[in-house]
Amino acid sequence: MQSGLQVAFDEVNAAGGVQGRQIRLTSRDDGYEPARAAENTKALVEQDGVFAIVGTVGTPTTAQVVPICDAAGVPLVGPFTGAATFRVPYNPRIVNLRASYGQEIERIVALLVDGRDLKKVACFFQNDLYGQAGLKALQTALKKRDLEPVALGSYERNTTNVAAAAAAIAKSAPEAVVMVGAYSACAEYIKQSHKLGLSDTLYCNISFVGTKALVRALGPEAEGIFISQVVPSALSAQLPVVDAYHSALKKYAPDSEPDWISLEGYLVGRLFASVAKASGPEPTRESFLAAVRASSSIDLGGFTVGFSGTSNQGSNQVFLTQVKGGAIVSVK
Repeated sequence: MQSGLQVAFDEVNAAGGVQGRQIRLTSRDDGYEPARAAENTKALVEQDGVFAIVGTVGTPTTAQVVPICDAAGVPLVGPFTGAATFRVPYNPRIVNLRASYGQEIERIVALLVDGRDLKKVACFFQNDLYGQAGLKALQTALKKRDLEPVALGSYERNTTNVAAAAAAIAKSAPEAVVMVGAYSACAEYIKQSHKLGLSDTLYCNISFVGTKALVRALGPEAEGIFISQVVPSALSAQLPVVDAYHSALKKYAPDSEPDWISLEGYLVGRLFASVAKASGPEPTRESFLAAVRASSSIDLGGFTVGFSGTSNQGSNQVFLTQVKGGAIVSVK
């Protein structure tokens, strides 16, 4: 996420910046821990005097960032989370680029239940705000189809202690498992589930998992898994913005490989720059947020987002990918 943001800002700065100003990205690592996210945000706002917070990673961490930004009047742009709590009720200081977890999981359930007539769907989830948001979205999507999860299994954030969850879910012999977790735990869960005999089960992850990281961790055992995405394919330059992303990576981060998360960061960076340029010759936080609300359509290069005075989510697009023959391919 940080890499994508940085190359986008490098690209903007090389073209003259925003209103003659250079964008500087100051980063602090929270280790995916909510308490550290709060500490870092206070330091960024109070010590570094940042104009905005961009690209926070995770639901439980972002939940700690929001009240600090609200109190200080600081925009929060492009958080890497699809949780509903950052969308409803409407908060004008949060600027979401991506579709919600609810939309991702609805797309997955449509594939499993509507497309493949599967009925036995289980949920493996991280035991925190992120996992609970995904579980709730799954329950909602299944309920629309008069179904409910056949089994639940959870693990604790920043661990790979998934044995109990794998054993509990395996007892129900699910046809599919919707997974709401980090890549290391999800990879370990799939490996253990295979050992428990669930080799024919469909494993479906949402975008936060990190597609390439998950596939690397699983190796050959990644075959057949599905991952929903909220940005176009990072591997195929079929849109002008993806082509620009590839060029920016080669120029400013030549050791980085394209992936969906850094592409999302790049899109967030371009969104920030676009809105900042529309915020007037002397941009302020309030003029920036006003420009967001006035932007019903922003074309980022074939990927269009839009906002209003009642919606802070720019995109509703969800894409499906699957691992086939060791490659990550788009699912029509």
